[in-house]
Order: sequence, then C-alpha cells, then structure tokens
Amino acid sequence: MAILEILKLPDSRLKEIAEEVTSFDDELHRFIDDLEETRLDGPAAVGIAATQVGRLQRIVIIDCSNTRKPVPNHGRLVLVNPEITEWDGFELGREGCLSVPDYTGNVIRAEKIKVKAMDPAGLASEYEMEGFEARALQHEVDHLDGILFVDRLVSRRTDLFQRKVYRKGGAQKT
Repeated sequence: MAILEILKLPDSRLKEIAEEVTSFDDELHRFIDDLEETRLDGPAAVGIAATQVGRLQRIVIIDCSNTRKPVPNHGRLVLVNPEITEWDGFELGREGCLSVPDYTGNVIRAEKIKVKAMDPAGLASEYEMEGFEARALQHEVDHLDGILFVDRLVSRRTDLFQRKVYRKGGAQKT
C-alpha cells in the first residue's frame, strides 16, 4: 500500500468530473487500499474521494465512527459510483477538506439523504444517512462532480475561516 499525493486548491484537476467505475478488478482493489491509507494519513480525515488524488473515477471512502458525532453511522464505507437519490431538510455546518488544508467553512447541506452505490466487488446497495455522516458523504460526492466546499459557501467573507494550526505548548503557528 502507498500514501498518495493529495491534490490541493487551486489544482485544476479538482474541478474535473469523475467517470463511472466499470471494472471491479484487482487493480481497483489495490487503488482502494492506497486511497484508504491516504485517508488514514490525513489529519482527522473522515472521507476521501478518488479525485483528490488525481484519479477521475467515482470512488469515495467515509468513516464517521470516530468523530465527535458518531451516531448514527454505517462505519467505514467504500462507495463506488455513489448517487444521492433523495435528500431532506437543510442544516448549516462547518467543513474542512484535505484539498483545502488552510481553511474551514460553513456550508448548507441536506440533513438526511438516501444513496445508492456499489461496493468494491460491484454489488449494489442503498443507505439512508443523516447528520454528520450525510454531510460527509455529500462533501465527498461533490468532489466527484468537481465541486469543493468553498464553491458552496454563501459568502467567503463571513463563512470562510482560516484553520488554526498549533505547535506544542499551545502557541499559534502563523
């Protein structure tokens, strides 16, 4: 397994639309293993999309089980060709991104969603998600469509925040 390079804004590849996966072979499984290792290497990353490492295929991994708001969630999910089929309600929440490491922002997302996808073996499944898990999946599916959370801010002036990075001892790093 390998840790892959995360593309960062303003890399134009982040704005490209990913293509459907049609081959569920060993090469796909090796890539998914590398994508998961890359997610785990990121600081507190709950999700990652294939486009964030320059692979234009519709693959995302999310795992909200170790977050501040873990319930309800489905644990670690590898979703191939995910499609959000229904959504309900709206909620404002703070988001960060491995591809936009220096900022967080307030984004409006659906509170509840239904999604259909395939697993790495090509088997179809459907999920109902809500809360933080629904937000995380919407964020990752946006990546597959070439959309970053900064594209969804109502106002960059009031909804975009510079991420605070601290050194040991509590001093703020500039």
